[in-house]
Amino acid sequence: MGLPHSRPLPSIGAHCHELRIRDAQKNWRIIYRIDEDAILILEVFNKTTRTTPASVIDTCQKRLSKYDNDLDG
Repeated sequence: MGLPHSRPLPSIGAHCHELRIRDAQKNWRIIYRIDEDAILILEVFNKTTRTTPASVIDTCQKRLSKYDNDLDG
């Protein structure tokens, strides 16, 4: 899936994307990564500004790091 529904987010990591979902009141975002054997949902949030909040990027990067470390574990 591509723009306008999904866009790559290389600032979070390789193979990471942002899925855009609009309902009647809010702009939802789902940050996810596509691996060969899994799709990882990293964060779901209501987007209220034009940019992705730094706290969301930080949380996603930490979750990816923990997931990758656990796999190598």
